[in-house]
Amino acid sequence: MRYQITGKQIDIGESLQTHVRTELDEVVTKFAQRPTDANIVFSRSAHEFVCEATIHMSTGLTVQAKAYSTEIYGAFDSCRDKMEKQLRRYKRRLKDHHRDRAEPVDFLGASSYILASNEKADEAEPETLQPIIIAEMETRIQTLSVGEAVMQMELADENMLVFRNEGNGAVNVVHRRDDGNIGWIDP
Repeated sequence: MRYQITGKQIDIGESLQTHVRTELDEVVTKFAQRPTDANIVFSRSAHEFVCEATIHMSTGLTVQAKAYSTEIYGAFDSCRDKMEKQLRRYKRRLKDHHRDRAEPVDFLGASSYILASNEKADEAEPETLQPIIIAEMETRIQTLSVGEAVMQMELADENMLVFRNEGNGAVNVVHRRDDGNIGWIDP
């Protein structure tokens, strides 16, 4: 597994990097069999250290966690515990996912846009109603079943996931509703 351990405006020592590698190896080998790479970013937020970790599996699943602590090792340990809890919760489904799928998850390319928000409501009507695009980037859309999409959304701790339904090939959306349930949009 490839590791990318970085710090945003803080120095990451060799002992912390070694600690991160050994702890993540232990967690990942216990629950997931085929990880490809892990990105761990340490930063500061006021008086706390922040640890953000993302592990990509060869099947296309992504596990993410973020934790805060007053000590950098504590931030990583909390983040690792969150990832372990997510993987433990989905261990049976992950094993079923690996068994049913002979090849890795297929990806479809798509464009992703970030639009400027109109926070000033008292301003005069704009000349054009076209939104202002402030960022444009490429993204990948996974081909998944609905159950796998819900699992991926929860593992990544996201509120919404766009995916290609492997049952009918259409682009679908699963999202977390305000009442806590999961919504599925199948056009």
